Amino acid sequence: MIPKGRMMSTWTYVKKHWQLYVLFLLPALLLVIIFNYVPMGGVVIAFENYNPIKGISGSEWVGLKYFARFMSSPDFFQYLFNTLKLSVYGLLWGFPVPILLALLLNRINSKGLQKKMQLILYLPNFISVIVLCGMVFIFLSVNGPVNKALGTSINFMTMPSAFRTIYIASGIWQGAGWASILYTGALTNASPELKEAAVIDGANLLQQIRYVEWPAIKDMAAIQFILSAGNLMSIGFEKAYALQTDLNLNASEIIATYVYKKGLLDGDYSFSTAVGLFNTIVNFILVLLVNQIVKKMNDGKGL
Repeated sequence: MIPKGRMMSTWTYVKKHWQLYVLFLLPALLLVIIFNYVPMGGVVIAFENYNPIKGISGSEWVGLKYFARFMSSPDFFQYLFNTLKLSVYGLLWGFPVPILLALLLNRINSKGLQKKMQLILYLPNFISVIVLCGMVFIFLSVNGPVNKALGTSINFMTMPSAFRTIYIASGIWQGAGWASILYTGALTNASPELKEAAVIDGANLLQQIRYVEWPAIKDMAAIQFILSAGNLMSIGFEKAYALQTDLNLNASEIIATYVYKKGLLDGDYSFSTAVGLFNTIVNFILVLLVNQIVKKMNDGKGL
């Protein structure tokens, strides 16, 4: 806790030199306002029959017309469930992996070996999404190494039933190592003395993790879970779009790719904006729900 006298002197210094603080903060504040808040005004397009020539102020107001159009579409539930399935399954399978990697890395006593393992695990994160999708197509093609190893000739990329597994598994491989950095850093707060005492008392591996290491990363895991759950509907369209084929559309067409196709390819700006806003509203509701769940699980203290 900052001493009261020190806090007062700091505030006095800030008031005395406020011009310097304004000078340094103003550019960053302007950037945030221009690129983060001003574009929010474009949400109005979702409630208008937007005409680029007439502009936002001159376009006809249609209210919730495009929201009703999307939710009454015969493909609405397919896009919604495809998005939720990719997100939920990705969260359930992918969220624990960085935690497990961090716990395993923390068990390596040799610092040199630990750094080498971290480097190997972090490398996939620096592969671009498009390059990753190209690698997936090569590996899973009819003449690819996977089919040669299995002795088969299956084109996995044309199978809707295989799309989710491919999408989630490739995402875990690419991002789990990098995501483990937070937990690896948080594990440094675990007391070595407490760990030694647990070993002396005969605690096994799982007990050491539960009573010594897990408390050090519990809050970090809860925060990351809330953030991940809040992005359940915000799957980037790049990877899903790059892995799409005409034969796997039943599983690969999600809301993000639908918005891209309707907005940028078909030029239906109002409708695509309404679909994107619907996506954002669902995300917001999910954040509130998950935060309440975690709040109850965290001894009623919240985060």
